[in-house]
Amino acid sequence: MEHQSPIKRRKSRQIMVGNVPVGGDAPISVQSMTNTETCDVAATVGQIQALEAVGADIVRVSVPSMEAAEAFGKIKQLVNVPLVADIHFDHKIALRVAELGVDCLRINPGNIGSDQRVRAVVDAARDKNIPIRIGVNAGSLEKDLQKKYGEPTPEALVESALRHIDILDKLDFQEFKISLKASDVFMTVAAYRLLADQVEQPLHLGITEAGGLRSGTVKSSVGLGMLLADGIGDTLRISLAADPVEEIKVGFDILKSLHLRSKGINLIACPSCSRQQFNVISAVNDLEQRLEDITEPMDVAVIGCVVNGPGEAREAEVGLTGGEPNLLYIDGKPDHKVNNEQMVDELERVIRKKIAIKQEESSAACESCPSAVPSSIEEK
Repeated sequence: MEHQSPIKRRKSRQIMVGNVPVGGDAPISVQSMTNTETCDVAATVGQIQALEAVGADIVRVSVPSMEAAEAFGKIKQLVNVPLVADIHFDHKIALRVAELGVDCLRINPGNIGSDQRVRAVVDAARDKNIPIRIGVNAGSLEKDLQKKYGEPTPEALVESALRHIDILDKLDFQEFKISLKASDVFMTVAAYRLLADQVEQPLHLGITEAGGLRSGTVKSSVGLGMLLADGIGDTLRISLAADPVEEIKVGFDILKSLHLRSKGINLIACPSCSRQQFNVISAVNDLEQRLEDITEPMDVAVIGCVVNGPGEAREAEVGLTGGEPNLLYIDGKPDHKVNNEQMVDELERVIRKKIAIKQEESSAACESCPSAVPSSIEEK
């Protein structure tokens, strides 16, 4: 079932990170960052491929040295997803990865030295159509701003960002995006709101150093949810002290909850109570793991009893209502009964069958419309 989001997104300039559009009317992209040693090419490629498998649109890789830059070039040749090189201070690293095919440079112009060095990086980015990401972090504000404001504040974050933006403006370079991250939700939200009306470039959202899997997910959901509901945000990263794959999953779940993207299974499940006719928690956990590979959007309802079950099942493409035995709905209509022992297997079978039919129909539609240009990421 298609859900239209009531959110009116902020109008922003569109840039291209590899083949992924960021900003404008493009879908909000979801990205993560590798935490392997970049010089370990095999490990880093393996992690990037794991991120691709769960739908990552963009992946960032830290490049702290020239040795890492050379490894980055090898990594770039072995993966398909666009790569952002995360670079601090050394403009020579930026120039090298630009030669090696980087899709975006995460480098703050004010931190890489002389005007000549900044111009060299910007010229390389312009020549090779490489966008830049300006990334301001509350934990690494300039010393004079720390002194001026006494402590990190939304105003300090914005002033820092505007300094870097001014450098690019003077060099007539507009292909950039901006992030203003803090570990405090209110500071981050206030900073983005302050900047959103002052620039036209796309905004990269994130609550930095948000915490572990559970606490970081909650903090990120609250902060990014506030901004996304305001229409602010063109790409995002969930910063978790956890497997980067979890960052991608949480990012898409946040966007799905706001009907801003519809990638994968949207699982509607009751928290369970004594009315349940089967172990809802076990069934849902099992189903989530089995269906992680699915990227096609689909609403699936798993409700343990007949109080709310029929209503939720009728609204989903596939729904299960607990009973004696349980009743499985397809496209909003009761279809057949299933007992507890076969329930999860049957749900998976029905879901995958519907996905296969959707893909066949989509493929047939594409073949009948050869002039259509496929988007690099799905429309929602």
